[in-house]
Parts: sequence; C-alpha cells; structure tokens
Amino acid sequence: MAPKSSGTILRLVLTLIGGYFAASLVLPEPSLTAAGRSGRIHATKACAGTMFGNAGDWCTIASSDIGPLPVGSRLLYSQAAGVPAGLLDSNVVLDAGDGNRAVGRCTLDMATGLGLCTFHEGTGQFVGFEARIDVNCPSDDCTLDGSYKFRPND
Repeated sequence: MAPKSSGTILRLVLTLIGGYFAASLVLPEPSLTAAGRSGRIHATKACAGTMFGNAGDWCTIASSDIGPLPVGSRLLYSQAAGVPAGLLDSNVVLDAGDGNRAVGRCTLDMATGLGLCTFHEGTGQFVGFEARIDVNCPSDDCTLDGSYKFRPND
C-alpha cells in the first residue's frame, strides 16, 4: 500500500474539523443540569378532570416559558387534600417523562387558592434542581411563578 500524500492527509484533517464544527451547529443545547443555571419560572397547570383531592391525582403543565417545566409534564400528588383540614399539603413528583423527575412538596390553602411548591432534587435533567414556586389556583387552572436553580455537581 502506497503512503498517502501530505495533501490527502491535510484534506482528511480539514474534513474532520469541518464536520466537527458543522455538528456543533445542530446539536441540542446543553443539559438543564449545567452548573450555575438559574432563572425565573412562569407557567400554568391544568387540573380539571385529573385532580379531585385524592392521593395519586395530578395536574398537567399547560404552558411554560422555561425548560425545567416542560409543557405536558405531570405534577403528581402523593397525599390527599384535607389533612390538615382546609389544605392540600403533599409530597409531589414533577414527571417530565423519560426518567426526568423532580421531587418536592406543595401546600395549597383550599379557601384562598394560594400556595407554595418547593423542589429540592431530581433525576435525569433534574439532577441538582431546586425551585421555589408561588401557586395561585382561583379555579382548576393555576399560575406558577417563582425561581429555580441547579446546584453545581458535587
């Protein structure tokens, strides 16, 4: 086998470098777990037909302006409403599918429709996820406004 000329090797190297840069233009954004990532959350959740105050009920993220709360994600409640009386006070799982889940707690005053959800950890894209979200539920549709951050990897 004859050795390759320096021109052939140079063309091969330039092709590989060009392919690398072309691929970098179409790859998805880095994981949401990137250290130092933080921001504000503005979203809505819809609960009609899926939330009756029972353990195992859920609401669905209907709109969201930020990746950590993807539209279609489910917020699953593990405790029933009314214990203590007048409150929904439950552990929750934000399930974005494909193993992407965040765990936290939500408390809602059922008389005023005002509450708070906090998240402190997760799996998949939610590793290191922390959030504090104010909830306003005047009806079956609720607004979610708050802040989030990802802790740097340990």
